[in-house]
Amino acid sequence: MGKFLLFFPLALASHAALAHSGHDSATLFAGFSHPLGGLDHLLAMLAIGLWAGQQGGAARWQAPLSFVLLLALGGALGMAGLALPGVEGGIAASVLVLGLLVAGQARLPRAVGLALAGGFALLHGLAHGAEMPLDGSPLAYAAGFVLASACLHLIGLGVSLPLQRLARALGAAIAVAGAGLLFGLV
Repeated sequence: MGKFLLFFPLALASHAALAHSGHDSATLFAGFSHPLGGLDHLLAMLAIGLWAGQQGGAARWQAPLSFVLLLALGGALGMAGLALPGVEGGIAASVLVLGLLVAGQARLPRAVGLALAGGFALLHGLAHGAEMPLDGSPLAYAAGFVLASACLHLIGLGVSLPLQRLARALGAAIAVAGAGLLFGLV
């Protein structure tokens, strides 16, 4: 596992992973690749799945589902031109907070956990929607980033269920990456 954890500092050193835009048109592929192309989005989506797995019960599907639904809403608002100050800082903070929740195996009241996940989802969605290419299909682009996010949630969920120790270690690494994103070190 030590070799696996060495991967994270190396991944954090790569600034190329933080590039979000550059797609030529709004396609399903461009939308799908958007959350995979930014370390902040990638880690937050994995953390939601990890954390949902740790919660057990209905939260295993409620947290990812609420995230995906509010991600889509945020994407629509971003595509419509809604811009809020501090979105990128909020996204970085989401990585830090979600990583800490996973590392600490935090159990929040379900309503609080879902509201927190939903708030983070809106921020991520706003960024996805605002960075959508101008030509092509907004619906295909949105379907792509929602599908990629759901897949990342499932990966996190799949890791957290059988490998609780690994999930906690991943949460700690995600929190470190979130701190780096928040303070501009990554």
